[in-house]
Amino acid sequence: MKFERARLAEMLQDSITDLNVFVIDLTISDSAIRPKVTAILDSEEGLGIDQCAKVSRRLAHRIDEAYGEEASYTIEVTSPGADQPLTDPRQYARHTGRTLKLTLTDGTEKTGTMEAVEAEGVQLAEEVKVKTKKSILPAVLVPFADIKEARVVISFK
Repeated sequence: MKFERARLAEMLQDSITDLNVFVIDLTISDSAIRPKVTAILDSEEGLGIDQCAKVSRRLAHRIDEAYGEEASYTIEVTSPGADQPLTDPRQYARHTGRTLKLTLTDGTEKTGTMEAVEAEGVQLAEEVKVKTKKSILPAVLVPFADIKEARVVISFK
């Protein structure tokens, strides 16, 4: 059984229309015997297990209708892990006040507190180290277009 990614993406989108979630990624394994469909979803408020279960049931129903109930596959609907980069501008809002590590398109890295999210980018108060002292620079706008990768810095303090 070979699933068409575009068709599954459309089914997934139909499965979330009334929920306040958006698709981060959709992958389909290459297994011909029992492919695995993995949908990574997120929301501006975060994603709960109940929402994942609801989307999983809806998507399975649509796949069964389109490919037949005898189709063999597994579904995983999940949220991005804490170690995953932020890939959609809508993911940033709930991380306001947290420390981000940004890798910019020019290869430079910035680490600092995200003070605000704007339509065109994030306000980042960069933390710089000079010898043994840390200082915080005033917040500046870092456009989304300049961000190659953004990760939330997880602190266990």
